[in-house]
Amino acid sequence: MSAFKTLFKQTFIYGLATVLPRMLSFLLVPLYTDPKVLSSPAEYGEVSVIFSYFVLFNVILAFGMETAFFRFFNKEDDKEKVIGTTTLSLVASSLTFFVLALIFQDQIASFIDINVKYINLVIWILLLDALVIIPFAWLRATQQPMRYAVIKILNVGLNLGLNLLFLLALKNLASTNEVFSSIYRPNFEISYIFIANLVASAVTLVLMASFYVRIKYVFNMALWKTMLRYAVPVLIAGVAFSINETFDRILLKELLPEDISDTQIGMYSACYKLALFMTLFATAYRLGIEPFFFSHSKSENPQKSYARILEFFVAFGAVILLTVVVFADVLKPFIVRSEAYWEAMWVVPIVLIANFCLGIYHNLSVWYKITDKTKFGAYISIVGALITLAINIVFIKTFSYKASAIATLSAYAIMMLLSYYYGKKYYPIPYNIKKISLYLFASIGLSLLSFYQFRENYAVGIPMLIVFLTLMYVAEQKKIKQLLKRK
Repeated sequence: MSAFKTLFKQTFIYGLATVLPRMLSFLLVPLYTDPKVLSSPAEYGEVSVIFSYFVLFNVILAFGMETAFFRFFNKEDDKEKVIGTTTLSLVASSLTFFVLALIFQDQIASFIDINVKYINLVIWILLLDALVIIPFAWLRATQQPMRYAVIKILNVGLNLGLNLLFLLALKNLASTNEVFSSIYRPNFEISYIFIANLVASAVTLVLMASFYVRIKYVFNMALWKTMLRYAVPVLIAGVAFSINETFDRILLKELLPEDISDTQIGMYSACYKLALFMTLFATAYRLGIEPFFFSHSKSENPQKSYARILEFFVAFGAVILLTVVVFADVLKPFIVRSEAYWEAMWVVPIVLIANFCLGIYHNLSVWYKITDKTKFGAYISIVGALITLAINIVFIKTFSYKASAIATLSAYAIMMLLSYYYGKKYYPIPYNIKKISLYLFASIGLSLLSFYQFRENYAVGIPMLIVFLTLMYVAEQKKIKQLLKRK
């Protein structure tokens, strides 16, 4: 069990690095949905669309090199060669993008219908974020989770603090202090959001700057070509994933009437945030297991370990799903402040289940990463993206954001099934399908029943949750005790 103890220890620390910062940033949702800050769901919708483009371009600028770095760092004997080649490649591509984007920023703004003053800020943020991709990957690969966690937490803490300063305090401070008066601009809230992000990204790069001083700048063309062949399918998969994750906001803006599109996007994006609990868990788990997958690929019978990892994930994920759904209406006033957004609460169980399926997919994806068949990851993600696009394009005009939620669930569920099917063929792992299916379908069924039939009826919802937790504990108590038992 020592390998699992290491895994869960690192997952806990990476969880802090992911969960705590995102919980801090989670506070930005009630801030942004406060009508005193952003006056309407339409303004929040505009911010959400810009962040959707962030996700897409962050993937493009990484171009799969983060995953390739993990693979080749564990595979190659000359670690410095891998670090230098990957770093130089990403720095060169990021600077090229930065220069071209600045030159053509007016054309970009016109094409995607976003104010050029926001585009300029976004370009700078994308560059700064791209320059810390490999430094952060290096921390994970060299098992420095504490340093990783501290810097990540400082990043979002600073972002949160600056948002609170700019959006809540600055106006009052400007009336009494000349320094604050010089930086205060009325009706500048959306720009302040991105300025806060920019400063936080700049400070993060400064904190990671020692990486660039420490490494050897060795570029190996043969290695780079090999890594690129590995990375390109990962890039394609990443672009497809970003389409699945956020492109629905862009499609809502394009396909709905102009007078309601931003409002619909704002409501949908705000209520979508209630799925954050599942996203945080899945992300923390993925950050912990990805290095574990690679480092244990050559151990004796690694498939058995991979199977047990998925069991743990589904068990914990099932509990999170049902808990959040039962108490969704208790949580919503603390997260989404204005009732103007609550119309979109219908999507909450759907997006929670969708992100649960996505987390399972990430666990199942070990087979194509370990066997260097990353092209399958690209194929599966492309299928998911096509499903997302098709359902949104066909049904948005009729069902608005409900179509987007259904599209996300459909895409992730099919990706999960495809990964399991092809994994069984190319890299068989002895998953306990009966147990996993029982946990998955029981939690989904109870969640849908609780929300759509007995919503806010806690006399039904809470007993459902207690019974489910009891059954889960009875089934898993032996493994839980083994994990908690001291060496």
